[in-house]
Amino acid sequence: MLRRPSMRATSGPLFDLVLFFGQLASLALETAWFIVRGRFSVRATIRQMAEVGVGSLLVAIITVGFSGAVTALYLAAQLIRYGQGGVTGLLVGKSLALEITPVITSIVVAARSGSAMAAELGSMTVTEQVDALKTMATSPVEYLVVPRVLGTILMMPMVAALAHVAGLYGASITSQLGGVSPTLFWTSFKDPSLVVDHINGLFKVIPFGALIALIGCRQGLATTGGAQGVGRATTSAVVFGSIAIYVVDFFISLLLQDAAKFY
Repeated sequence: MLRRPSMRATSGPLFDLVLFFGQLASLALETAWFIVRGRFSVRATIRQMAEVGVGSLLVAIITVGFSGAVTALYLAAQLIRYGQGGVTGLLVGKSLALEITPVITSIVVAARSGSAMAAELGSMTVTEQVDALKTMATSPVEYLVVPRVLGTILMMPMVAALAHVAGLYGASITSQLGGVSPTLFWTSFKDPSLVVDHINGLFKVIPFGALIALIGCRQGLATTGGAQGVGRATTSAVVFGSIAIYVVDFFISLLLQDAAKFY
């Protein structure tokens, strides 16, 4: 007698995709419920803030710093050619504030901290430590996920702000190679619109941080297959987190673009 193929066997990747989004949405709602009710450990949250902030800060500063330097290096030379060197600082500042800093910082955190969350929770899952928490009537989401999500959300703006400063200083140094003096570079920062751009850029990293932590935790809690499963969960946390950052960044940028018409 032939066995009827399961839904997963017949639908394949589509089933996995629906399962992923369903579990991620469920995890996000449950996490938000615990946060709203104030059911989280302050000590565990501070520990995760240190893990995300200290662990990712140096890498974020280096990557955003050199990204700003390269952007200014090319942009300054082109603007000088067309007699618009005075707006170099303004354009580089907008690029860093709205896109380069929030996106690259988030990718760095996803690679550094998102993968670590997936590996840690994946190891706990395959060694049945998560099942032990359930046996003791302790919610794994409250005990493991909520502090990681809160810690990441709270630290992302701080990491992004420091990385942004590094990017600006890197850009001001290399803009001299294109013919723009540091004084001229910083003078263009008097434009009031840059203040709004800096705020919008810091706002962007908050949903990015939530996505990074939720995806990392989801991949860790869904781990199967022992050590190989932990490796797959770690890799997929970085891949899915990076894709989610770019997709969500597009829609947030659309909203900010529409909102800019009103001020």
